[in-house]
Amino acid sequence: MPKLSLPLRLALLVAGTMLPLIMFAAGIVFYNYRQDRREATQRVLETVRSIRLVLDAEVQRMTGALQVLSLTDALRDKDFDGFRRIAKGFLDQYGEGGVVLVAERDGRQVFSSVTRDTASLPLRNNREIVEKVFTTRHPQYSNLFLGVVKKRLIVTVEVPVFDDGNVIYVISFSPPIEIFQSIIEKQRLGPDWTISIFDGDGINFARVPNPQETIGKKASPTLHAEMFRRPEATFPTVSLEGAPLITSVARSSLTGWAVAAGIPESSLVAPLWRNLAITSVIGGILLLVGLAFAVRMATTIARGEMLHDLLIEELNHRVKNTLAILQSIATQTFRSASRVEREKFEGRLGALAEAHNLLSTEKWQGSDLAEVIGRVLRPYLLNNPERVRMFGPAVPLSPRLAVVLSMILHEIATNAAKYGALSNESGTVSLDWEIIEQSAGRQLRLIWSETGGPPVTAPVQRGFGSRLIERSARDQLGGEATVDFLPRGVVYTVTCALGSESA
Repeated sequence: MPKLSLPLRLALLVAGTMLPLIMFAAGIVFYNYRQDRREATQRVLETVRSIRLVLDAEVQRMTGALQVLSLTDALRDKDFDGFRRIAKGFLDQYGEGGVVLVAERDGRQVFSSVTRDTASLPLRNNREIVEKVFTTRHPQYSNLFLGVVKKRLIVTVEVPVFDDGNVIYVISFSPPIEIFQSIIEKQRLGPDWTISIFDGDGINFARVPNPQETIGKKASPTLHAEMFRRPEATFPTVSLEGAPLITSVARSSLTGWAVAAGIPESSLVAPLWRNLAITSVIGGILLLVGLAFAVRMATTIARGEMLHDLLIEELNHRVKNTLAILQSIATQTFRSASRVEREKFEGRLGALAEAHNLLSTEKWQGSDLAEVIGRVLRPYLLNNPERVRMFGPAVPLSPRLAVVLSMILHEIATNAAKYGALSNESGTVSLDWEIIEQSAGRQLRLIWSETGGPPVTAPVQRGFGSRLIERSARDQLGGEATVDFLPRGVVYTVTCALGSESA
């Protein structure tokens, strides 16, 4: 076998060293893609669960109000003028578009919130559900149908009216479809998401995107074939617009309606190809740079025997530097994360930066707790400062306590803005703190209480933010952090040891 020249041997050495590193970086990219796909699938499933809970809560609120109406003396005494005044108070909650009807078993309407002239009203055109209410004696929830009064597609909530234990009427409420459209629009996590609410036959009655073109249409064939097999499932589908989606479906046991949400497959595949392309380009550039250095060094070595040892050492040094650069770039560039995780990371850095800015202003002599809280909550106080009430004594903090408490409060406020009292227009937060004298020394206790937010549900699993709060309180503050998911709202309690450094 002929002996290879020195430049060729060095080129093969560099290529043999760099190519495995490039392949390893590509493997990291693909692994992160698989991880992102699993996380995206879980995120879609959690989203449909959340929307289903909100939908059920809204329908239960309607049902409860109608059951209260069914107990009024005016309705039992057939005082429909008096009942009209009572029903108006209920309808005012839903704005224009809501209609209340009262019908007998044969479908004849004895009351309508639209007109006093009930004699001219036609019979109910969905008498099957009226008969079902009389038969079962329980509330029922319709599929989408053409309303005889509204002359448009509607769904109804039907509640029986009892007199001496017998069902004498059915109260029907057709809420504005916009209520259900608003629910999914508020829960939509991004413009590329597709979210729908279907009736018991798989017909759309609320959807984003393109609600006007799709309401009243059946679910796409791939979705319709799967949505009735299980109460909850995740599977690939194709949207009505023809886009491949990762879709989750959750069916309500209360109404029989279903919620479906999906994200485009392209939103996951595109970053994979982009990262692989970046890996290939950077790896190719560094490989060429390494080969160029190898050829140049080998050519220089061939010019003189006297510089042989020196040039060999220089070559080794440069190749090692090049390999170190590649490893650093692979580690920093391809440790990819989703946009949500990057925003969380940037938010945490921002909270840390604000704490450092405050301490810098005070020449690192510490700061007051109220100032730390004000810095962290400033974004939430700009538009409506009344939503956050703060009360507590002046508490000087050491630099270390100020930084750690800033991070903890940032995580709590971020959770409230995403899922809790600060995620809607009506929620409020109460933040109180006090100093407790203990035998082991003084302790600071902060209580964050939320009210008026969305319905509270305990998370299936604890995220990084929850672990950060708990570990920071325990390991860095010498205290503890607890969270209670109460019906009225989430309550965080954080305690930490003040000690002599905060005196």
